[in-house]
Amino acid sequence: MASRRFFVGGNWKMNGNKESLLEVMNTLNTASLHEDTEVVCAAPSIYLDFARSGLDPRFGVAAQNCYKVEKGAFTGEISPAMIKDCGADWVVLGHSERRHVFGESDELIGQKVSHALLSDVCVVACVGETLEQREDGSTEEVVYAQTQVIAENVSDWGKVVLAYEPVWAIGTGRTATPEQAQSVHEKLRAWLRAHVSDDAADSVRIIYGGSVTAANCRELASQSDVDGFLVGGASLKPEFIDIINARA
Repeated sequence: MASRRFFVGGNWKMNGNKESLLEVMNTLNTASLHEDTEVVCAAPSIYLDFARSGLDPRFGVAAQNCYKVEKGAFTGEISPAMIKDCGADWVVLGHSERRHVFGESDELIGQKVSHALLSDVCVVACVGETLEQREDGSTEEVVYAQTQVIAENVSDWGKVVLAYEPVWAIGTGRTATPEQAQSVHEKLRAWLRAHVSDDAADSVRIIYGGSVTAANCRELASQSDVDGFLVGGASLKPEFIDIINARA
């Protein structure tokens, strides 16, 4: 099996101002962190330059979204080219808030993934089911369908991190048990093996997102197919350091 470097993303969402985000960045810059963990912070688009200039180079910077074309009459959107121009190398696509609050379809998310990768921007691609879908037993059907559309648009799996984010566990305080997370991650890896390649299945990092905290991160990180986290609110708090060091 290929060695998969632990990956922790911090999704700042629509939070913070320059003063508060500078505090977050200073905390990260001065922290003692596990050197084998890759850390990427997803800043609001208006603060991408600020985040890239304020964070130590050991941290990556991501946008939280982008559009499917390089430029044009798309008011309010940003392109992968703009993300690169700000010095960032990552984008988060398909987050449940983009799907369920802003109505983004699987097709649109796939198009965004394709264009981001062709623009040399790495992608954290999110999949996950709602509580209703979990309770009616369709978790696998939902995440496989979402992953299928992403996979159809991936030109380089080396630039993709797959994030499993059960919608029912995001910002709710409810967290998938380590067993629940491992089960879905294991099935997603098996799906990659069956539908993409053995190499992709072995090398692609599948990370978990959904109310990850300092209290539960170590047990989650101990699961064999959990390769890291995508962290929301806790990424703005000092406990983010503990989450980054979950495997230290």
